[in-house]
Amino acid sequence: MAVDPLIARLRSLDICDLSDALDALGLEPAVTGLVQACAGKPIAGRAVTVKLIAGNAPPSDHPRHLCTAAVEAAGPDNIIVIEQRSGLDAAAWGGILSRAAQVRGIAGTIVDGPTRDIEEADRVGYTVYARTLTCRTARGRIYESDCQTPIAFGDLIVHPGDYIAIDRSGCVVIPSARIADVLARAEQIRDKSDDMAAAVYAGIPVSKVMGGDYERMLEKK
Repeated sequence: MAVDPLIARLRSLDICDLSDALDALGLEPAVTGLVQACAGKPIAGRAVTVKLIAGNAPPSDHPRHLCTAAVEAAGPDNIIVIEQRSGLDAAAWGGILSRAAQVRGIAGTIVDGPTRDIEEADRVGYTVYARTLTCRTARGRIYESDCQTPIAFGDLIVHPGDYIAIDRSGCVVIPSARIADVLARAEQIRDKSDDMAAAVYAGIPVSKVMGGDYERMLEKK
């Protein structure tokens, strides 16, 4: 299956260049404080969202484990993004979910909250980022209230279909309506950064390389 050309461009860019582009365009620059839990690599794609809350799920004739609907709705162009801000030490994601997501080719999972089964996810090569790590089960502590709904994520709101990219430096959230603008500006910043790196290796003093032009890189155009 061919990758969406916009996602291919997104995956080719550094998170810091994307964050700088968001800054330059007057958009929220990044969510920080997430850790690379396992299978360390940058990931990018469109958000499939899950909202988890404290308590027990209402009785149902067809109970559904949290995040399973998101896994079954997602594919290689997607990242599963989970809100678990209940304050409870309870895992929003686990090993069987990582295996199922890996089978579907999903790019990865990001949890604003705790995750578990990190060694298992690492063994199967599935990438997970999270706010914290735990071994405590979700059972009896949290449940899924919504899938594919706007969720709180850091200081931002993530909507289904937003573009997400993350590495160890941080995570950017790009509204789908602004993806073309952000990619274009980030590519300009990347090219300028590449020129500056080449200048450093050419022996030009770093004070000159990072002079006035560098300080003006993010001025709005």
